[in-house]
Amino acid sequence: MNLQLQGKLALVTGSTAGIGYAIAKVLAAEGAHVTLNGRSPERVVAAVTQLQAEFPEATIHGVAADLASAEGVAALVAACPEADILVNNLGIFNPQPFEQIEDAEWQRFFDVNVMSGVRLTRALLPGMKARNWGRVVFISSESGICPPAEMVHYGMTKSAQLSIARGLAETCAGTGVTVNSVLPGPTLTEGAGEFFATLARTNGQTFDEAARDFFAHARPTSLIQRFIQPTEVAALVAYVCSPLAAATTGAALRADGGVVRSLI
Repeated sequence: MNLQLQGKLALVTGSTAGIGYAIAKVLAAEGAHVTLNGRSPERVVAAVTQLQAEFPEATIHGVAADLASAEGVAALVAACPEADILVNNLGIFNPQPFEQIEDAEWQRFFDVNVMSGVRLTRALLPGMKARNWGRVVFISSESGICPPAEMVHYGMTKSAQLSIARGLAETCAGTGVTVNSVLPGPTLTEGAGEFFATLARTNGQTFDEAARDFFAHARPTSLIQRFIQPTEVAALVAYVCSPLAAATTGAALRADGGVVRSLI
């Protein structure tokens, strides 16, 4: 399918690996000019090099900036002052008992997962409105609807993203700009893979055994009963970013493997 993204300027945050890289890859494959972002200059260079090798004709840029701060966001905006497509993918997670989550950790999660997207969208949305075309996507999570007991602070940030995306969509009423959320379920990213590998070793299990236990007890409502691949999330995001999705806005779209049981 031709997603009609040729020449569109796309910025994907947190895109040196995992879901972010998978999104950048499919956008590049569709002809968009893609800017990758990450904190580490070395990882950004490596990701740009890898993506450019896969798509030699594509226009790929990379900007190293820590989006947990206003200064980091400002540095990214200075390097990438305009975008037709903004995918707010940056996010952190860490299972931790509620009683042990200190104030500083709540603030860190909010700054990274929520304020990075707020600040970037605030900077880039006016240009989209002026050009009367744009796509903003927040990569939320099924945890935004079903807050997990094992990381309440993470669930809070993902719920916040849903509210922000819907509110921003309201501000774009009557324009060619859309704002949506995409909600992945448990996805086998680099971070998740490392976490479950460590968990398996701690419990004397294989990775597959730990994964089966996770879906049996922590995510029993999953209909696919397996980890989602980053490419499976990226496919939905790419469609939402395309002109073909012009009638989809203000929506919370699930790529969750059926974890969420509610109809709305």
